[in-house]
This record gives sequence, structure tokens and C-alpha cells, in this order.
Amino acid sequence: MIRRLFLAWAGLLAFAGPAASAELPEFTLTLESHRFVPDELTVPAGQKFRLVVENRDATAEEFESYDLHREKIVPGNGRITVYVGPLKPGRYEFFGEFNPATARGFLVAE
Repeated sequence: MIRRLFLAWAGLLAFAGPAASAELPEFTLTLESHRFVPDELTVPAGQKFRLVVENRDATAEEFESYDLHREKIVPGNGRITVYVGPLKPGRYEFFGEFNPATARGFLVAE
């Protein structure tokens, strides 16, 4: 009996987990030549979302944002996923810790 309950519970988690994550909107930033492309990205206010950062440079970069309270290393030729939100309407700055003069941008929540 306990085994059947456990299997039913595990099956429910396996089914609900990917579906819940698939419902989040996804937005992509690309790092090229130590710059974020686009350098301004409009995202929905009041809703959680996935931000995928793809690094096309051979060297690592750190996605960092004081406004979003996030920092995460993006390996050279790698990608990361950052979960953000929900955000109030406004502009939220982010930058590359290793190349702050060129790797800068904003998320604009509307």
C-alpha cells in the first residue's frame, strides 16, 4: 500500500514538475564580444520568468544585477538560466562583472 502511494506521488511530481516550469515565459540574452545582446530587454511585470544567458565568447562572464539580487557565472561558450520575478514595472540594471565597461544592460518590466 505504501509503495503504491509513493509511486503515485512520484508520478504526480514527474508530471507536474516539467509542466509548471514550461509555463514560465522565457527570454534570452546573448553575450557577444563582451556585450549583452540585446542591451535592453522588455519582460512582463508582475510575472515570474526564465532568463537564459548564452555566452558566445570563449571566456567566462558573470551575470550580475544589484537590482535583481542575482549573480551567476556564465561559462565561456556556455549558458545559464536565471529565474526572475515577479518584478514591479521599472528598469532593472544588469552587467558583466568581468567586463563592466562593455557588458551592461537593462530589463524593462512593463
